Amino acid sequence: MIPINDDNPTERPAIVTVALIASCVLVYLWQMSLGEREGQRVIYALGMIPAVLLDGQRLHPALALVDPWVTLFSSMFLHGGLLHLGGNMLYLWIFGNNVEDALGRVRFILFYLACGVAAALLQAIVDPASEIPMVGASGAISGVLGAYLLLFPRANVLVLIPLGWFTQLRPLPAVFVLGFYFVLQLISAALDTGEAGVAFYAHIGGFVAGMVLLPLMKRRAVPLFSQRRQPPRPAIRIRRRLRPWEQKPGQPPENRRRGPWD
Repeated sequence: MIPINDDNPTERPAIVTVALIASCVLVYLWQMSLGEREGQRVIYALGMIPAVLLDGQRLHPALALVDPWVTLFSSMFLHGGLLHLGGNMLYLWIFGNNVEDALGRVRFILFYLACGVAAALLQAIVDPASEIPMVGASGAISGVLGAYLLLFPRANVLVLIPLGWFTQLRPLPAVFVLGFYFVLQLISAALDTGEAGVAFYAHIGGFVAGMVLLPLMKRRAVPLFSQRRQPPRPAIRIRRRLRPWEQKPGQPPENRRRGPWD
């Protein structure tokens, strides 16, 4: 299932969500501008490598641009390809705005980074000897998905369902779409042989972190398990009739003097 959009309006513009998307896109364009060889060096220098972070391995001095713990953050903004970037940004665009609305902008930034760090740490703990760099925003975005599941499980998400030669667009409840995503990560992690090159445990760690952190960080007025936000109602201005003393005798209706509340 590929999500297309949801029916959940927001109260305020999702400035942080748009800024995160723009940051990832700009970093990817920078990666592409370096060429294939230099781009790979950046992946090793700024990606999170479990063996370097936890197992005492060291990078070549030419690649050791930052402390290994800094890569927990820098790895969130790197991507391994256009499809990798596009898929992550699609999920962030659809689900990030409502979670940002529920937390507020500053807390959403902290939430996003915390979920990304939790995701990377779980992946490193599960396979501490791995020398493969982990990059991508999917761990942090999985945290956003976990938060959305708690906030709006009954919101409708329009998804594209590939069926062989045919595809179908269908609105489905968020609890089904996001629950399916999480179960798929669990199954994929259990069956993973390491050849897929996907950090499934990072997705699981980010998702769980999002569900744990959301109740602690959301705004107090925001309830859990809502159906969806209601769009703001337009203001209606009601005009009243003029009182007799507000009219001049013999004045045509179109030239009558209006009262201060009209």
